[in-house]
Amino acid sequence: MSTDYRALNQVTIKSRYPIPHIDELIDNLRGAHYFSKIDLRGGYHQIRVFADDCHKTAFRTHYGSYEYTVMPFGLTNAPLTFQLTMSGVFCDLLDKCVIIYLDDILIYSTTREQHLKNLEAIFQQLQQHRLIIKGSKCEFLKQELEFLGHVISMEGIQIDPKKLWAIQEWKPPTNLQQLQSFLGLVNYVRRFIPNMVGLTGPLTNLLQKGTIYEWGEKQQAAFEALTTLLMSPPVLRIADPERPFEVITDASDIAIRAVLMQDFGNGLQPLAYESKKMQSAERNYQVHDKEMLAIVHAFKIWRCHLTGADMTVRTDHKSLQYLRAQPNLNPR
Repeated sequence: MSTDYRALNQVTIKSRYPIPHIDELIDNLRGAHYFSKIDLRGGYHQIRVFADDCHKTAFRTHYGSYEYTVMPFGLTNAPLTFQLTMSGVFCDLLDKCVIIYLDDILIYSTTREQHLKNLEAIFQQLQQHRLIIKGSKCEFLKQELEFLGHVISMEGIQIDPKKLWAIQEWKPPTNLQQLQSFLGLVNYVRRFIPNMVGLTGPLTNLLQKGTIYEWGEKQQAAFEALTTLLMSPPVLRIADPERPFEVITDASDIAIRAVLMQDFGNGLQPLAYESKKMQSAERNYQVHDKEMLAIVHAFKIWRCHLTGADMTVRTDHKSLQYLRAQPNLNPR
């Protein structure tokens, strides 16, 4: 059942507790060989509402008026409250053998024996806090597991086949709403797509204000290129902070792109792809400024990996090597 809490949400003080970034959660899984996934039954309904606040959740039906004694769906702070609760329950295990995204709990270990011990510790916490799991949605002792739209394994991360199927079966959008839905799904897997901005350019141009929606040859070609590329997406490795990184960047007249890579003993392998469409002012930059812009953007996106790390940056514009020797630098 869904209740309209818009009026209550407008007068609610918003929580500032952060929801974890999915990419950062996945980075914790490096070196893991065994995975288990736990789903909590009813999710939010396992958190009780303070007795003095229950009346705020009241709703009316043709059977009468009722109020929740547990946290309902639809409250503005419900996701953050749930994340805070789960982080508190598993605080001693968090980022050591378990990662949590709302009501999705993933346990990971390097060996089967350690995994069984980790599961025991997780179950003890669940029992202590009287949290109930939904057995039909749990998976245990897997070496490959779907989690948050990705398939996790010791080899790295892949796109969930269900999402790939949805993209590949998508019909060419006939209106703006369908196009936005398609691009939203593609954007979710953008780290797997080299030069995503370049590929989606003819499609995103249709989203500009004042643009008439006309699906032409360029849009059809871009649409087909995306669906074809995602028929065999790359497997991305999980970053290892003990190994040096390699950042490869490039800039064109309208976009910048980068790839983060590491060598795991058999040549450089991709960890993530990134691309960004330039703002109108940025398109007027000199070539070396555009190349530097690509480097700066890559460092912003992957700062959690690159800060203090041993790395090599590769770019195709040699003048960047001499920036420090130039007497008069551009203020940028």
